[in-house]
Order: sequence, then structure tokens, then C-alpha cells
Amino acid sequence: MRRILKDLNFHRPDEMERHILFKAQRNAYLFLVAALVVWSFYESIRVYIYHSRLNLLPCLLLTAAVLIQSLSQLILTRGAVKDDEDSCETGPLVKLVLLACVIAAAAVTAGAAVVLMGVRV
Repeated sequence: MRRILKDLNFHRPDEMERHILFKAQRNAYLFLVAALVVWSFYESIRVYIYHSRLNLLPCLLLTAAVLIQSLSQLILTRGAVKDDEDSCETGPLVKLVLLACVIAAAAVTAGAAVVLMGVRV
């Protein structure tokens, strides 16, 4: 198995490759968030001008992207400081619980918006 992986040229990226990969992923994430913000404003303006039905998809995608990014950052931070005696372990845990509450509130708000708009799921 190792020979096959070696022949396919799979290797662990070094620090510079990881840094390049991180910057590329960050740039892609920022582009997607900016595109979703522009799409959300476009949908809002369209509803305001033409009195059409509101498309919640860009807003929900934007909210989900931000929540997933925040949640993964908190989980990775908690995992990184888990065995460190100098760090405060309750900080990331409290933030995780708070973020879970925000996610639940966002889900309830989205559900209420769908019900109030009369959209069939």
C-alpha cells in the first residue's frame, strides 16, 4: 500500500504548501461570502422594487456558511488547547454552547419565516 501511495506521489504537505492551501481556501471562502451578500442584497432590492416573493436561499446559505466556519474554528481551537495547562479550557466550550444556541435560534427564525410566508416545504 505504501508503495502505491508513493508511486502516486502522495505526501504530506510541508509548511509552505499548507500556508498556500490555507490562503487559497480563505480567498475562496471570502469570495463565496461576498457573492452570497451581493445575492442577498439583489434579492432584497428585487422584492422591494417589484414586490415579488422573497428568495431566502442566499440568506440561509450565508448564515449557514458563517455558522459552519465559526463552529469549526471553535472546535479546532478547543482541540488545540485541550491538553494545554496554561489555557482556559472553558472559554471555547462556552463559545461552543453559545454558538449552538445561536444556530438553534437561526433555525427557529428560518422556520417561522417559512411558515409566515406561506411557503410549502
